[in-house]
Parts: sequence; C-alpha cells; structure tokens
Amino acid sequence: MTTSKVRQKALQDRSPASHNQMLGQKIPHPPSTKFEVEFDSPTAKRLKRHDSTDSSLSRHASDEEDTGRHSPPRQSAREIPDSEAESDQDEEEFPSSAGSTELESALPPIKTDKEAIAEYEATRAAEADSAPDLHARLGQRKWVQGKSSIYVDAFNLALETVLDEEAHLFDEAEASVFELWRNLSYEAQYLYVRLFLRKTAAWHRLNRLGYYGDITDIPTAAADLFEGHTLPESTASIQANPGELEPTVDGALGASFTFADRSGDHISTLEEASSLLKLDELKAIAKDAKVQGKNKKELLEAFRRTSQKQRGIGWVGLKRSETEESVKSEASIDQDANTDGMPVNRDSHFIRKILADTGPCIRLSAAPFKLFERVHLVFYRSSEWTEKSLTTIILARISRRNFPEYIVSRSTNIFPSRCTLLEFEASIRTQFRIDNILEFNGTVTKDGLAKVKEIFEEVYPRWRVILAEEQVKEDRVYDTGEGAYLRRFSPAWVYTRIIHKALYPLARFKDHKREHALLVELLDQHLFHAARRGSWYQRKALLEEHYMWALKPSEGRSEDSQKKHWKRIALQTCEEGLQDRECHLIYHYDLQKRIMKLEKSLKVAKRQQHEFAHVTLVIPFDRYVEGIRIERDPPRSRSNTRRGSDAVPRKGGKTIWVDEREGGGECSVEAMCLSWYRDQGWKGYHSEGGIVRTLFAYLFSDILFTYLPNVFQTAFQTCPLDLHTDAFHPARLSLINHRLAAIANGAGPDILSSTYEQHHKKQTCIVGLDWSYDIEDLKEIVECFGGQQLAVVCQVMSQEYAQRGGGVPDLFLWRTGKEEATRGDERGGKDIGKGIEKDEESGKGEVMFAEVKSENDRLSDTQRLWINVLMGAGVRVELCNAVVREVRREPAR
Repeated sequence: MTTSKVRQKALQDRSPASHNQMLGQKIPHPPSTKFEVEFDSPTAKRLKRHDSTDSSLSRHASDEEDTGRHSPPRQSAREIPDSEAESDQDEEEFPSSAGSTELESALPPIKTDKEAIAEYEATRAAEADSAPDLHARLGQRKWVQGKSSIYVDAFNLALETVLDEEAHLFDEAEASVFELWRNLSYEAQYLYVRLFLRKTAAWHRLNRLGYYGDITDIPTAAADLFEGHTLPESTASIQANPGELEPTVDGALGASFTFADRSGDHISTLEEASSLLKLDELKAIAKDAKVQGKNKKELLEAFRRTSQKQRGIGWVGLKRSETEESVKSEASIDQDANTDGMPVNRDSHFIRKILADTGPCIRLSAAPFKLFERVHLVFYRSSEWTEKSLTTIILARISRRNFPEYIVSRSTNIFPSRCTLLEFEASIRTQFRIDNILEFNGTVTKDGLAKVKEIFEEVYPRWRVILAEEQVKEDRVYDTGEGAYLRRFSPAWVYTRIIHKALYPLARFKDHKREHALLVELLDQHLFHAARRGSWYQRKALLEEHYMWALKPSEGRSEDSQKKHWKRIALQTCEEGLQDRECHLIYHYDLQKRIMKLEKSLKVAKRQQHEFAHVTLVIPFDRYVEGIRIERDPPRSRSNTRRGSDAVPRKGGKTIWVDEREGGGECSVEAMCLSWYRDQGWKGYHSEGGIVRTLFAYLFSDILFTYLPNVFQTAFQTCPLDLHTDAFHPARLSLINHRLAAIANGAGPDILSSTYEQHHKKQTCIVGLDWSYDIEDLKEIVECFGGQQLAVVCQVMSQEYAQRGGGVPDLFLWRTGKEEATRGDERGGKDIGKGIEKDEESGKGEVMFAEVKSENDRLSDTQRLWINVLMGAGVRVELCNAVVREVRREPAR
C-alpha cells in the first residue's frame, strides 16, 4: 500500500457515514433490528458504509447512522492504470478533490481555477529584468512567465514554513534532499511541481508535456530531475508501528536518489509499458502482432498469452522515431532477459516497440515524492490536499478581501517529535487498510472481518498507552481547550477510529462481551472522537438490553430477573447519554425512544417514568401544490428514435415548471412552490442551508474568532481550523452554552444587529455569512423564529457544522402578524395530516421550513434528520409535493 494512496484517501474530512461499522447491522431481536441471521447466509442489500473521520451520525434508529456524501476511492499512487479512460488522458489532469482540507475550508471562497491563476500572474507580472525572491513576489504580487510561478512559490512557501518552524521532524538525509531541491533550476522545479500535482506515480511522455510557456527546454529540465545525488547516512532509527505492513523499499531514501525516474531505467514489464499508450495506439500495435481485444485489459491478456507461446523471436527492425534512450532501454531489457541463458519471450519485443513509439518518459521517484508529501501533511495539517490547496493560500493572500481580526498562532508542537509524525503516518496507512476492507471492496467477507480484527488486536495495546499519555497532557500540560485540536494529530486519534471500526467485526462474530467491554472503554475516555459518543451509547444500550444478560454471571438471579437487571443497566446507559454534554443532540431522540421502551418493558410506575412529551415528534404536513410541468422531447438519436414521446423524466433528474404567479416563465420546482407560498402570505427564500448558516455566522461570529491555540494559522481565515471537526464544540463549550442561553432568552435580534454594525461596511469574510440577504429580512426571521427554537438550531450547527450544512429543507419561510396561511383546497394547495398549529400569541410571527419533492424525489437520511431536529424543537415543517396539473410539451432545444 503506498503512502500516496493512503494520504489521498484515508484521512479525508469526509462527509458522514451511510452505515456505521458498529451500528449499521440489521438485528431481528427486537423485530425492528433484525440481527439474528446466520453468519454464512446471504446478506441483505448493503447500504454503502461511508464513514466520517469526525462524527457518526444518527439514522433515527438506535443502531444505525446517517448517510452522507462520499467520494469514490482514488487509485493507488503506484498502481498501473488499466483502463482506456486513464491511458487516453494526455492532457493535464489534476486529481479531483474528495473534500476540502481544514485549511482550505477556513479560507474565503475565491477563484482557484487556471484562469484565476493566469489572471493573477499576468496582471501582476513584473518587468523582465527584475528578479524578486519568493517573499518579494508574494508581497508585490509579481510573477514573470518563464522565471517564476505561483505553483512553485506555493510549493516553496510550504517547504520554507515547515523548515523554519518544524525542521526537527526531518533527519540529515531529508535535509540534504531539501538543499538539493533549492539548487535545482527554476524550470526543473516547475516541471517537478506540475507533475507533483498530476497523477504523480504515472509515467508521462516528455514530448506531450505542454509547459512550453514556462519551460523552454523540457528535456534539459527533465535531465536535472534524472540526475543522481548522494545522501549522508541518516542517524534516525527505523521504527515499527502497530498494525503496519512491511515498509516498501521504494518509499525510503537510500544512499542515493533521483527526483524523477527515467522510463528506460525502470520500465521492465508489459503492463507498465502499455500504460503509456492510448487505446488506439495499443490497438495499432495489436494489429501488427495479430492480437485482438475490445479494451485494454483484453489486449494485455492477449499480448501475455502470445508472449508465453512464442519465445526467442527477435525484433531487429528499428524505426527512425526511436531515440538513443529507447535503444539503450532495449539493450538493457535484452540483457536482463537473457541472464539465465533462456530464450526471451515476446514481452521485451512489445516493450521495445512501445518505448520506441512513445519516446522518453518521466515519473516522480517514490522516496522524494513521499518526503514532500510529508512536508505538505505538516504544513496543511491534513493528508488531504490538492493543487487547489497548493495555490489557495496564496490566492487568498493576494486577493483584496477583509478578514476578521484574530490572533494568528501557528503552533510548532503539532508533532512533538519525528517518531510521532512517522507513527501518525503509519496509523493513517493502517486506517486505510481497514477502510479498504470495510468500505471499498463490496460485501465484506469473513476473511476481511478477521483481518480487521487482527489489526485491532495489534493496535489496541498501543492505543491504551497513548491514551494514558494524552490524559496526562490534558491534566497537566494543556491549557483550557488547547489540546482539543492538537489531539487530532496524535496517532491515538486514528487508533480510536480503528477501535471504533473493529466493533463491527466483533458484532458480526457475535463477540458481544468483548464489544461491550470495548464500548465501555471508549465511553470512559473523553479525548478522542467526541462526536461518536451518541452512537456508542446507543449500541451499548442495545447490547445490554438484548445480549448481556446471557453473557455475564447471573449472581444467583433467575433468568427473568437477570434480563430485568440488564434492562435497568441499559436504561441507565440511555440516561447517561442524555446527560453527557458531549453526546450530540441528534442522538437524543433515539435514546429517549429507547428509554420509553425500556420503562414500559420494566413496568416502571407512571410517576417515575421520564416525560418526553415536549420533544415528541409531530408528523409534518404533506402539502400538495399543483403546477404545469414542461417536458422537452429528447434529441433524436439512435438510442431514442424507437421510443415513444411520452417518456417520463429520468428518475432523480431536475424538472422544469411554469411559474404561473411570476410572469409565466420557466423555473425550478422549488421556485414554483415558493411562489405558491408567497401567494399565501409567506415571505421566503429558496436557500436550503444558506439562511441557517448565515444566522449562525451572525450570532456566533465573536465565538468563532475567539483565541484558541493552533486554530488560526494564517491571517486569511474565515473560520477556525477546527470548525469542521468534532473539536470545535467541546473546546468552546462554556461560551457556546452561554450564547445559546442568551438566544433562548430573546437576545438574538440584538446580537445580530451588533454583528451587522461591526462588519457590514467592510463585508468581512466570515464562514457561512451571505451578505446578499437583506438585514431587515434577517431581523424579522430572528424575531419570528422564537428564542428556544433558534437556540436548538444553533446548537446542532455548533456540534456538527460540517455534517449539518446539508440536508436543510429547500425553502425557508416566515411571516409576521396574526394572519394564518389559507389551508385547504385553495389556489392549488392541499394539506394532509396533522401539523403544528400557529402560535396565536398576539403579534407573534412564525417560521416554517418546506422540503420540496417532485414525483422523482425522495427524502434522504440527512433531510430526515433535519426535519426531526426542527420539529422536535417546535419548528413547523411541511413536505411540499409538486403535483402535475398539466404537462406542456416543447420541442428539444
């Protein structure tokens, strides 16, 4: 497993899990949970279990979690591309970012595409005879094409920053690599950085690299990277880390190294050579060899079969297109292939032919590449970075924006030692191995579960040791709140997630006793993954209710008494979860449901039962709004000429409607429904989460920028680095609770007005704050919201800002005064079900959320979660179903 693949994939600040490995199982006891199935029986259709590194989100069942966004797994950095889509990609291609780094999330939204970079470099270009250094270019915003570049400057800025502040994390050999890097020519550095941002482990043809505007002589720049360098002997010892595979040889610095590999020296297999070709080029060679295949995989298999059957066939015809390097490559291949005195097979023939057609190729060497990856891990405080990460910080610096005032504090003790950094890297690789087994390879096999359990057994003792060390730091070293963010870079943070993942195979192997003991340990610690505590309480209570009575000594109790004893323990677990300040609000409803169920089973006296009527969820209105939908005939093609013209829109696709109340133009289904609500006396926006994020920014801006160590590492941030993590809420718990109490007591309008007066003239960049919303509308919204309801929404946002940004209902509506919206069959609107009645208090307005659904839509789990949170807080929610009254057909455009 390569470090490149691990870092691109494993520690992603990803979106929340569809299925939690511990809680996502179907358990038949009770019938709603469906667990007691035979292990070897066919499993039901699995939902994808996508896990967030920060939190596990409830799916409104005590043993499941919420579904969130997830990006597909990336290809391993050292994996040879085996698809025509990859091999056909000759133009420069950057890997798509699965998510933003914490540093990127904290920077303002700015243009980061090629046009923006070219615009900055062109408009700020200096005279050709000036040669400012890195810091002068950044300060003066001056770049000269062919002599300086924002890409190289961003790369070197990261390197210099790390070496100035955290040079102790690198040994003598690595320091020598950095010095040799500084001595490279500008063009060699530029070529390296651009390849660093591409498919870094793939081979690239030199004659197809299109950097002619910045590199005048690509072969010379490549030759600088091919040059060998000797390194001093490192005094750092090799350390072994729990759960890690044997380290790969190509990832370690030796006595010598090169910044890049030359194709003639390293390509020795047909698979590697064929990765250089586009599909049509491979087919041309296959035609000469009389080999057939529909795609690249079939062609390679056919080549391999041909090579095994035909041996000793030489290839003497050289083409004029062959270079000196390709001829040397052929000689070396022939020499290597004949060392055992046996006739060579035709692989060498095909390799020679491919290299002759492609010319010399370049690939970044693994060891220095991984070293520079480590530099970026330290600089960005994240293993997720892309070409946008590399340039965003500079583009933010040179953009003319106003940022909040806060104290910048870039800590130099994120990784106290080199050993800690290397163990953190190793833990990421181990975590990725587990994710690869549980998440990205289809249905998990018994062998896969056993492997995860084996890794867990290796990691568990080390986790306990580091956990004790971190607790000592928390008690004696860290100031209040300082350790919350630092602990995210402790190996124990990753190990805790591995322990959490191990709960799933323990459950599948029905080792519930060990699973329960592990849950107790996880809940006893309060340092790592606080966002998961609610799911741990849920699972622990479920085990105590259904399984532990048979696994623990009865101590003389009868079977029935033993069951009741453990149900009382489960009841106590749920109560502890509700009392735990770190148990997020989204888990409270499920814990409350289990409490009511257990009290009923235990026949607790009515006067002693918990009362949760104030948070009982009410069924939302089903609103039906009729309208005219536009359907356009599909373009005529071979695929649809035989189909009828009455085809319905593709499932999940966007529909087009007529806005009858706003001039009859075309609009989205949300805009059509919003117009209907406006006719009923509501004001509103189609904002989804925009209004909620804006209100949170207004009401918590001062808390967002309160000084805490390590979370403000540049002067260009719109939020603290930990806002999108589970460290934000506990680190500011007292401040947040005081603000929530003030909002609940009606101070929201005053806080909003104060923030507006302080920042609106400068249009300060604050995360989530959209200055386009009219301030008078926002004041009305806060007054209509109700203090307690608004406080609940803000509490959810403060606990899980990154995860709760999505899933908010489409329409945000409000109205002032005592009038009530017309109900019934008026103007195309119909109601079904019981809703939340309007507060009749004189002069008090109300707010409402409406989730719009057409016939092709359905509620996602994140949307259901928000609906439950809002209705649990007493906020009115409607499910607005768009009904087709008329279909208007139009020809295709």
